Amino acid sequence: MAYLLGVDTGGTYTDAVILRDEEAVVARAKRLTTRHDLAEGIGAAVAAVLEASGIAAGEIGMASLSTTLATNALVEGQGGRAALVAVGFREADLQAQGLAAALAGDPLLILPGGHDHAGEAAEALDMAALEGWLAEIGGVAGFAVAGRFAVRNPAHELAVAERLRALTGRPVSLSHQLSAKLNGPKRALTALLNARLIGMVERLIGRAEEGLRALGIAAPLMVVRGDGALIPAAMARERPIETILSGPAASLVGARWLTGAEDALVSDIGGTTTDVAVLRGGRPAIDPEGARVGGFRTMVEAVAMRTYGLGGDSEVHPVLDGLAGGVRLGPRRLVPVSLIATEAPEVVLQALEAQARRAVAMEHDGRFLRPVADMSPDGLTEREAALLARIDGVQPVGAVLRDRRELAALERLVARGLVQVAGVTPSDAAHVLGALDAWDGAAATLALGLMARRRVGHGGRLAAGPEALAQMIVDRLRHQTEEILMECALAEDGGFDAAPGDLARHELMRRGLGGREGIVTLRAGLGWPVVGLGASAGYYYPPLGDRLETRIVLPGDAGVANAIGAVVGRVTIRRQGTLTVPAPGCFRLHLAGGTEDFATETAALQRLEEALQGEVAEAAEAAGAVAPRITTRLEARRAEVEGQEVLIEAEMIAEAVGRARVSTPQPSEGRGREGTQA
Repeated sequence: MAYLLGVDTGGTYTDAVILRDEEAVVARAKRLTTRHDLAEGIGAAVAAVLEASGIAAGEIGMASLSTTLATNALVEGQGGRAALVAVGFREADLQAQGLAAALAGDPLLILPGGHDHAGEAAEALDMAALEGWLAEIGGVAGFAVAGRFAVRNPAHELAVAERLRALTGRPVSLSHQLSAKLNGPKRALTALLNARLIGMVERLIGRAEEGLRALGIAAPLMVVRGDGALIPAAMARERPIETILSGPAASLVGARWLTGAEDALVSDIGGTTTDVAVLRGGRPAIDPEGARVGGFRTMVEAVAMRTYGLGGDSEVHPVLDGLAGGVRLGPRRLVPVSLIATEAPEVVLQALEAQARRAVAMEHDGRFLRPVADMSPDGLTEREAALLARIDGVQPVGAVLRDRRELAALERLVARGLVQVAGVTPSDAAHVLGALDAWDGAAATLALGLMARRRVGHGGRLAAGPEALAQMIVDRLRHQTEEILMECALAEDGGFDAAPGDLARHELMRRGLGGREGIVTLRAGLGWPVVGLGASAGYYYPPLGDRLETRIVLPGDAGVANAIGAVVGRVTIRRQGTLTVPAPGCFRLHLAGGTEDFATETAALQRLEEALQGEVAEAAEAAGAVAPRITTRLEARRAEVEGQEVLIEAEMIAEAVGRARVSTPQPSEGRGREGTQA
């Protein structure tokens, strides 16, 4: 008998479950996510689930973590300051794939060097230029290195990385180690985002491991990858980009385990995002173009998931233009006012009451700031550093900002993850309407009252009072969820002339949902059920069934589906190699260690298969896979030349899949009663 611990860190809650032999949930627990230090929330949730289960910590055979940290950081534009070294690229290349926008002013060096499509050096590598640039750029959290055609020959990437590590001691992300596919700008983007995330994920995993050990759990820690597979914590530290969509991938695995669904839309609403994917034949599809998160298309293999900045803690923006007024939600997550009031009740409640006594509503009413511990302030301007120094604990925004010129500096601090903003969210609206009572409902009512009195275009109030505004917010969240679900369904069906998002938001679609009768009769809906996951799905999702004319499935453990998915996944390792024919009679392999030439196709393919199978077997063993099953798949492009079929190029993918290794339980004084649930 084995006991498995699954943990999921969401935007608002951290969930923990204990499973027995992947067959039954023994216990579950939910604690607040501690954004200033995620490990605190992890430790609290794990301690609670151990107490609820009666199981001794030493009996846990495996621990696994799914996290929205990387996903949320990209959605919200956060991460450490990273520098990109682009070897052999042109200026025009860096405009592709959103790479220039992703840099957002961070240091960039276009370094002479790189290779051609056959893996031959195109230009000598200029190390002197690299060293001169390093002396000018200031502090960065890490480096990304992307070489032109590095997947055909990684020599220049490896040489630059060696010099960077020797001179700076900072982590370096190499594009060819994150993807074996062509498309240099896209690989460069992926490496840059990886470098930006390394510090954040390193701190999370390190602190999580410390917390587990402090509780007496000696089992190895695994992390959920974006395709739902499990990887060791050490691998996640080096390649945090692979954990984007970790939480959503775990939710799909958990949804399948909980419901046995074959064909369904799975919608997981968290604090920051709503993640929607399709189960077809009981299996989630992998996005062939790479994961898209926060407006960026990466080369990370991940589930075909659509992630939207819409959740229970999404920022509520009052729409004051025009005559009607209204609200819009997201994409940024805020700390709910009702939650921050539990942390600093005197500061928050006194400020809200003082703001309510003023005769005129102000722009920053109901909004607060708090600093985030353990984040590096490297690269701040003088104004940003001065502003950060003034944010000493929880404070009203209006008390911190001295003039409007500091708004840009504040946005930069928030983007860097150094400061968090608290304000009105759907979670606050749920408190006002009595659907949620976990935090300070009085603070939520005051904050919504302040926003409700804002003036719209006709001169009247945005809403009649806190309750009316709260219902407006909840209705808006449900409306945006309808659009999200329809967009995903239309994209999956395909075959339309217009973009799925445009169709989902079209006037005719809005009229068709729920049905329109008249000379023109319209009806639209979903032909597949929707599996709703997340702690708040039970409140927000049930009314959607009538509008979408479908069945809303809310499994009993919907609130901890991600934590369940974290432990029922499999360790999966993939390696890819390419065979090209640069000249007649020359069959060239492009492997992680460099190029190898062969005189015949048969000999080259045999060597390629041996090399890849050896790589995945070794990597799977290191990753903790038990008796992995290894398969290979070959895709070859051939053409007819002078009546003979000749090979143009071939790609081989080797895959190893196995259960995660479970450690032997440690001796204990005994175990309490099983099955107690939090």
